[in-house]
Amino acid sequence: MLKKAFLKKLDEAVSQGLLTYQVDKPLSSCSTFRIGGPVSFAVYPNCEQGVIASLEAAEFAMMPLRVVGSGSNILFPDEGFEGAILFTRNLCRVSFEGTILRAGAGASLSALALEAAKKGLSGLEFAYGIPGSLGGGVYMNAGAYDHELAEVVVESRYYDRTYKGLGYFREDEHEFAYRNSVYKKQDDLIVLGVRMDLKEDDPLTIRARMDDYMERRRSKQPLEYPSAGSAFKRYPGYFTAKLIDEVGLKGTAVGDAAVSEKHAGFVINKGSATAAQVKELMAMIEERIYEKYGIHIEREIIYF
Repeated sequence: MLKKAFLKKLDEAVSQGLLTYQVDKPLSSCSTFRIGGPVSFAVYPNCEQGVIASLEAAEFAMMPLRVVGSGSNILFPDEGFEGAILFTRNLCRVSFEGTILRAGAGASLSALALEAAKKGLSGLEFAYGIPGSLGGGVYMNAGAYDHELAEVVVESRYYDRTYKGLGYFREDEHEFAYRNSVYKKQDDLIVLGVRMDLKEDDPLTIRARMDDYMERRRSKQPLEYPSAGSAFKRYPGYFTAKLIDEVGLKGTAVGDAAVSEKHAGFVINKGSATAAQVKELMAMIEERIYEKYGIHIEREIIYF
């Protein structure tokens, strides 16, 4: 009955052009890890009103609903998810006004970096090659090569699931820190759109920096395998990949889940890895590093 009620509400929203959805969608196709069983409903809002309609439908039908960007740093469960997942990928409208870039939460970070470069705007070069969405990037303050989104984000628009209203964060209200933000602290808030302030620069110079970052990624990271990016956060004063190597776990595998030989900071899917295998390997890494160094490293990969 709950599913029928939810479907009825979704179909009403579809007829208004607010969203699309899929039933029993394999989550392995929604994650860069290529791991995960089916989700009962995968919902794709086309606009902010579509997001609100999805949330209202879930509340009406008492359907569990969670929000995901591009699934680039998420480990979905092998058994899937009995409920709905709202994917933001269609919230991807982009506009420029001088040095200001406005974009929806579902916009690709790599695509935004390219668009900015074409217009001679600098500040997002580091994001070129990051497989995540803007909303997910703001959620975790994504970064690379000593840069992060906190440097350019000046405003974000959100929907508050608790108070059922729209709101904004500006400047320091985002509480950005290393792989952290106000959104990570308040899970009832859904990022809808972001405003960034970039700087003018020569397009060829910008593109050269982007190409340099991409070449570094290709040469040092195991991009040929599915993964969720860096498996663990940096521990102050340590390089996590070096720690993993030093405890002898580089190349170690549990089934098809393996520590990359190319970069020990990555756990990769060598073909048919399961979420259970990844978790077992991650736990092994944490335990071995604690035994040798007495420090607790923290996962960057999110267990759904």
